[in-house]
Amino acid sequence: MAKMQFQKTEYKTISKSDYPIFILGGDVGGTNTNLGVFGVKESIPKLLASFHFKSMELRRLHFAVSRTLSYAEENYNIKITKACIAAAGVLSPEKDYVKTQNAPWSISKKELLEKTILKKIMLMNDFEAIGYGINMLSKNDVAVIKKAQRVPKAPIVVAGAGTGLGKATLIYDEHTEAYVPLPSEAGHADFAAQSQEELDLINFVRKQKKTKQSISYEQILSGQGLTNIYSFIRQSGKFKGTKHTKEIDKSKYSPEMISKYRKNDKNCEAAFNTFKMAYAGFLKRCAIDSLSFGGIYIAGGISSKNRGIFDKEFVKAFEDNYKMRFALKKMPIYLITNYNVGLLGAGFVGARMLR
Repeated sequence: MAKMQFQKTEYKTISKSDYPIFILGGDVGGTNTNLGVFGVKESIPKLLASFHFKSMELRRLHFAVSRTLSYAEENYNIKITKACIAAAGVLSPEKDYVKTQNAPWSISKKELLEKTILKKIMLMNDFEAIGYGINMLSKNDVAVIKKAQRVPKAPIVVAGAGTGLGKATLIYDEHTEAYVPLPSEAGHADFAAQSQEELDLINFVRKQKKTKQSISYEQILSGQGLTNIYSFIRQSGKFKGTKHTKEIDKSKYSPEMISKYRKNDKNCEAAFNTFKMAYAGFLKRCAIDSLSFGGIYIAGGISSKNRGIFDKEFVKAFEDNYKMRFALKKMPIYLITNYNVGLLGAGFVGARMLR
């Protein structure tokens, strides 16, 4: 366990005397497992250091948790016994177990209590944590995609495509003076085709997956979705291969390679254009559903690494609606640029609920 690979980032000099309470925050996804040490003063959490592990390299979550807690105790003289951990997956009704969607293992509160020095643990959905993280973002943590006058305390939608597709609606709570997210698995809702190309794409994915079941948004708007779209475009023969095609083929159409050559390869460019239009449609449906005059916040690794897709065509597609265009035009859209937003949300909840 001592040789476990991780990346560490310190954001502030850590002094035990500066904070009366220290907690652990966690943001677990299919690709990365991020853990953070927070100092808490007057219920306000401050991210002091973060530890980043590759989820596929972990046998179980408790190995990364124990490594982080040991590091904090050995290097900062801080003993942490309370944690709030968010994970990409379905949370049990008792909130003591998360069946992860893309990580190779699930998360059990009982197991973490038995295998680590933690005494109190909260589990939550990853997009629930990102939703809470909105409360901690500053202007420097977002980029404006679509300008509009944000309505204070109005509902917010946060969504993000990465390893999977997540979404949460945020409602302002006057009692706590903070936004509270409503958990969701909207990424698994049926993908609604709006063109012949999208209908053909659905049928292609069905054939590839050898299923007659409906195709979800996540199978289009995610890393695997980008692979599905690229594969669909390649088989159409609409564009010739380029000098990059062999490299992309060798990677088995990895989303990283498709992203890398988005501006240099017609197939990659077309894949992202289809991805962009589907993304605009998904966000539009979420925004209409919750009347998100507080704004639409986009998270996820694919978005942050491909900001150029959020162009005028994307905005036009988002506002394209027969009856609700007037409302959609009034909703601002932001891109979250702070990678630690989920971790910040876990810290926000932990600081308030684990006192």
